Amino acid sequence: MTSAERPVSAPLFEDLPGDISVSFEFFPPKTEKMEEQLWDAITQLAPLAPSFVSVTYGAGGSTRERTHSTVSRLVRETDLVPAAHLTCVGASKDEIAEIADQYWEAGVRHIVALRGDPPPAHGGIFTPHPEGYTGAADLVSGLKARHDFDISVAAYPEIHPEALSADADLDNLKRKLDAGANRAITQFFFSTDAYFRFLDKALAAGITAPILPGIMPVTSFAAIRRMSGNTEIPGWLERMFEGLDDRPGPRALVAAVAAADLCRRLYQGGVRDFHFYTLNRAEQAYAICQLLGLRPKAEA
Repeated sequence: MTSAERPVSAPLFEDLPGDISVSFEFFPPKTEKMEEQLWDAITQLAPLAPSFVSVTYGAGGSTRERTHSTVSRLVRETDLVPAAHLTCVGASKDEIAEIADQYWEAGVRHIVALRGDPPPAHGGIFTPHPEGYTGAADLVSGLKARHDFDISVAAYPEIHPEALSADADLDNLKRKLDAGANRAITQFFFSTDAYFRFLDKALAAGITAPILPGIMPVTSFAAIRRMSGNTEIPGWLERMFEGLDDRPGPRALVAAVAAADLCRRLYQGGVRDFHFYTLNRAEQAYAICQLLGLRPKAEA
C-alpha cells in the first residue's frame, strides 16, 4: 500500500472530551413488565447525570394518571430532575391548574408544555376545549402565572405538519418562548443541515433560548416512517436498515451507530446539549453517550 492509499482520517469518536449535557425522555408504562423495563432504563441512565428526564403525556391526555405516578416516583426515589409533559387537549384551564398545582406540591418544577395531539376520535384535528387553552403559547402563559415553572416547549426544524408555513411555525415557537418558556426541544431529525438552518432562522427571528436537538435512535424503521410527519428520511438511512426488520440485534447496533454519527456531526457544529428519545430503553442512549465521551459520575 502506498502512502496515498493509506487512510488518513482520525477515528470518528477519537478522544471526545465528554463536555456535553444530556436529557432523556421516557413514557409512562402500561403494564407491570413495562414498568420494570422503564425503571431498569432509568437506573442505567441515571449515572450519566442528565440535566432532566421527561415523561410523556398520551394523545388527548390519555396517560395523565400514569404520567403523574411516574413523575412522582422519580421525585420520591431518585435524585433526577423530572419534567412532566402537560398538554391542553381535552382539558379546561381549571383542570390544568389543578394538575399544575399537584406537580408543584409534589416538588416538580419542570414542565414540558405542549399543545398535544388530539385523540384519534377527533380525526387528527385539534379543537380547543371550550374553557381551555388555545395552544402551547397560551398554556405556557397560564402555567407561568400559576407557578414559576421551568418550561420546555417543542420545536420543529422541518416544520410542524399542521403549520401554514415555515415562518408561521417559527412565529409560533417565538410566542411560546416569549410567553415564558426557557428552552425548546426539537422533534427528531436526521439532517444536521436542517437543524443548523433552523437555528440560523431562529436567531434571525430574535430567538436566543436554547434549542436542544431531539435524537431518536431507529428501533423500528417502519415506526420512524409513521412518526416522521414532515421529517426527511434520507435514502442512505433507509438503505442502512434494509433486511433488518426481523433482526433486532443487528438493527439496534446499526441504529446506535447512525444516531451517534448524527450526534458527532452536531457536536462538530458546536452542539453540547442533547435530548434523547429513549423509548424506555437504555442501551442505545448509553452507548451514544459513551461514544461522545460522557462517563458515569463514578468513573469521572
